[in-house]
Amino acid sequence: MDQFAFDFAPARRIFSVTELNAAIRAALENEFPDVWVSGEISGVKLATSGHYYFTLKEAQAQVRAVAFRSAHRYWKFKPQDGLAVLARGRIDVFEARGEYQIVVDLLEPLGHGALQLAFEQLKKKLAEEGLFDPSRKRPLPRYPQRIGIVTSPRGAVISDMVQILSRRFPGLHIRLFPALVQGEGSVEEVCRGLDYFSRNPWAELVIVARGGGSLEDLWTFNEEAVARAIARCAVPVVSAVGHETDVTIADFVADLRAPTPSAAAEMIVCTRQELLDRIAGREQKLLHAMRYHLAVLTRRWQQQGIERPLGLLHRAMGRQAQRVDELEFRLRDLLRTRLERYARAQRSLAGRLNYFDLRPRFAVDRRRLDQAQVAASQSLRWQLGRRRGAVEQLSAKLSQLSPLLILDRGYAIVTNPSGAIVKDSAAAPPASTIQVRLAKGRLDATVF
Repeated sequence: MDQFAFDFAPARRIFSVTELNAAIRAALENEFPDVWVSGEISGVKLATSGHYYFTLKEAQAQVRAVAFRSAHRYWKFKPQDGLAVLARGRIDVFEARGEYQIVVDLLEPLGHGALQLAFEQLKKKLAEEGLFDPSRKRPLPRYPQRIGIVTSPRGAVISDMVQILSRRFPGLHIRLFPALVQGEGSVEEVCRGLDYFSRNPWAELVIVARGGGSLEDLWTFNEEAVARAIARCAVPVVSAVGHETDVTIADFVADLRAPTPSAAAEMIVCTRQELLDRIAGREQKLLHAMRYHLAVLTRRWQQQGIERPLGLLHRAMGRQAQRVDELEFRLRDLLRTRLERYARAQRSLAGRLNYFDLRPRFAVDRRRLDQAQVAASQSLRWQLGRRRGAVEQLSAKLSQLSPLLILDRGYAIVTNPSGAIVKDSAAAPPASTIQVRLAKGRLDATVF
């Protein structure tokens, strides 16, 4: 039996520790190439290499995890103890200790948005460094003349700001640094704009502006690089990002937070009328102060016993003032006399000019000519009417005596070829030709 059992026993395979760990790693990699694991982070360590090491645990189990630098550099938040997360990665074996672990490629917080968590983490970090300290906030210039703006050159933000600034205080100098305010490359461009105005001493203050949007749209202004660029800017910075309800890291770091870009333009520049009103107010205050100071000095001089010299001075000044008044009255009388003389001369010249003025004479002659023209016209019409009546009477008489009336009653006038009227038959012998004129037309006839 022993011989039989010995012949059919399985052959032994002996693994070295390295081979065993390698075989296990290969098996796990093939079986679990892409897994999601939920758990709570514990024991987070950041190595000098930039890799994160931590443990994902539950109440009765745990698994080691590692996040290489090449993977977590793109995460919006960093691992921290006590945070419930959902990790995605692959199963691997760390052969040096014979332990399996999950190599994490993606980490998402459970019950807490990744962007909001990153916001809170960066806010806490920068607050601990003192970047939000009110003592480091710089006052804005009272009347800025040169304003730098970092925002997109397209859209309503820059046009609204320029319109408001120009309306409130015409003549301001505005310089725009065009920059993306969302998406890839926006962080670098916003930082370049802030550094440009920091290096260039031209601007008196800088406005970082963007319109409203979601948390993802505004995330450029929640980046650490932008916050530090605002902090190191050599001139005061105004953060005007989003709407009034939107809050970004840039708002905490900036020297002034404006609820909207349009509000920023109104907050940093007063209107021209407001400035004039302030000047007028200061002028009134200065005038009151001067009057009060003079009153105090007067009282002090009186208390020091200078009433008599002051009285002498006042009397001397009064006499001089009286002399000035007398000269003024004389000058007024002299001027009045000369003005009256000039006025009389002017009236005399005006009378002479009116006497030699031909226009009134022309007007009289024009009226006489018009009257004569009217009279001649009336006389001519009367003469024509009288003559027309006489002609009509003669025409009537001529019509009554006209031989044509006799012809209308059927009579005729007979003439020979020479045109003489035939009054006797002897004047028209037989075979002669005659013409007979009727009331209408003529007849040529031959006498038989």
